[in-house]
Amino acid sequence: MFTGIIQAEGKIAKIEPQNGDVKMTIQTGKLDMLDVALGDSIAANGICLTAIEFGDDYYVADVSGETLSVTTAGEWKVGTPVNLEKALRLQDRLGGHLVSGHVDGVGEVKEISQDARSWRYQVEAPIEICKYIAAKGSICINGISLTVNKVDGCVFDVNIVPHTRQETTIKHFEVGSHVNLEVDLLARYLERMMTAPQANTNSSITEQFLAENGYKS
Repeated sequence: MFTGIIQAEGKIAKIEPQNGDVKMTIQTGKLDMLDVALGDSIAANGICLTAIEFGDDYYVADVSGETLSVTTAGEWKVGTPVNLEKALRLQDRLGGHLVSGHVDGVGEVKEISQDARSWRYQVEAPIEICKYIAAKGSICINGISLTVNKVDGCVFDVNIVPHTRQETTIKHFEVGSHVNLEVDLLARYLERMMTAPQANTNSSITEQFLAENGYKS
């Protein structure tokens, strides 16, 4: 698990094809690697990757064909900047929201505009995950925990304060950039509770209950 609070900006240093998938070496920038052990998880642009080798300023991870096909990892090249976060420890502060590191879909940046000292980014999500994105809810973009400002169909807005823009790869986004999206875990679990076969008979959570408690309009 992760929090969506980016700890460093790294970059792809090497990509080695491996009979259908790849092995990637990721330079870790200012990420503290002193407490990293073999097999630890380090998220790159919101993708949970396992360190199979590491040093003071890099780690190596195998990236499966599945991951390459359903995330932006398939577009990465040597030099591509990536947001990095080590896995959450139980005693850590949860500064963002609970993030699994499993990407739900790839979105596209549709518009970028300055708003006072902040920046507003408009992103279009794949239709399959639009229903999970709610105004004032949480969304993870390239591993960054963000609050959704507003939603119009599958297009949503996020506001980026100067610190977040400076310390993450979001400063490199352009209109048309593809980004990894992970929706709030709570939304997916609520849907499962409502649609599972046993939900109609054993669960006390109903559509009426959700509406009465502000979870459903």
